[in-house]
Amino acid sequence: MSARPRPSRSSHSTGLRSWLRPLVTPHVFDFWASRVHPLWTWERPLAQLVERRRESCDTVTLLLRPNRHWAGFRPGQHVNLGVEIGGARITRSYSLSQPPRADGLVAITVKQMPGGRVSPNLFERAEKGEIFEIGPAFGDMTLPEQPRGEWLFLAAGSGITPLMSMLRGLAAEGMPVPLALVYWARRREEMCFVDELRALAAAHDGFTLHLLLTREQPREADEHEGRIGEALLSSLVPDLAGRQVMACGPGGFVESARELLDGRVRSFQSEAFTLPDVPVTDEGEVELTLARRGKVLRVPRGRTLLAALEAEGLRPPSGCRMGICNTCACGKSAGSVRHLPSGELVHENMSALKLCIHSAVTDLTLDL
Repeated sequence: MSARPRPSRSSHSTGLRSWLRPLVTPHVFDFWASRVHPLWTWERPLAQLVERRRESCDTVTLLLRPNRHWAGFRPGQHVNLGVEIGGARITRSYSLSQPPRADGLVAITVKQMPGGRVSPNLFERAEKGEIFEIGPAFGDMTLPEQPRGEWLFLAAGSGITPLMSMLRGLAAEGMPVPLALVYWARRREEMCFVDELRALAAAHDGFTLHLLLTREQPREADEHEGRIGEALLSSLVPDLAGRQVMACGPGGFVESARELLDGRVRSFQSEAFTLPDVPVTDEGEVELTLARRGKVLRVPRGRTLLAALEAEGLRPPSGCRMGICNTCACGKSAGSVRHLPSGELVHENMSALKLCIHSAVTDLTLDL
């Protein structure tokens, strides 16, 4: 399951850039080139919205055409998308929900988050032709080039999207390995891709589909009721111990899957779209020194450093807000922090502290 190759650059294009480099800055080139074609830039990856499709009551798929500066991806990965809202560019991470396509188009599937700034804009107002900044693909939860053995995908809510990209890739190859998908949602109207999933299950003997509802009664043969648990998983997937498992969804769901399965199945990989609930009793405030800015702030313990900085009116680079993409990483030269997903204290200095998943415990100095 390979990545889409980077589009080749012609010798004419490369020669023209070399000739222009001493005469024009990339910023000036981008400004004038965009008047000719919205995706023409010196080197900045951009993508244009070419189609949108409603997937559920609160989810939409956006089909994008990236320019030649975007390097491609592997099924299961994510991208940062830069969106202009109210004159400000805001970056959020979204999962790629289709495998690489021959026409070079890429699909992201966006769930509208109540109170969010970006997802409601994309869900309700993004229009065909709109231009976005698109970052390089990231994420390590991907299938091997030649997958073997038996697999189990566990998805809850929007966790279906990266798994769907891998599932579609396997289906395009004729479903070369046995695969079971167990997909949770509260209600039917919140489930994405259901018709396609059922069609794939009918077309491929090696693919088994189980749809789990937590707030509605099952009506169809592939529907079940209940939350993730040992008895439920064992009844749905009797050969659980021999499966290679990938789990994706909210932090609490992923932690439950890990506690149930890690060490009891052939392999276990996971990605969480929110931080798990870890009790943190840190109280009070600490002094946060931003070394490059020469600024000192008072920030609360127990709150992510990213959220604390944003509350002070600062906008450090950020993306996924869940510790995966590294966009918010910066150096720490003094002080102790808490790693929120695990609750562990970290005293050592770090070159890449992820602001979105650490909180201050003592006075800190960051390379910001």
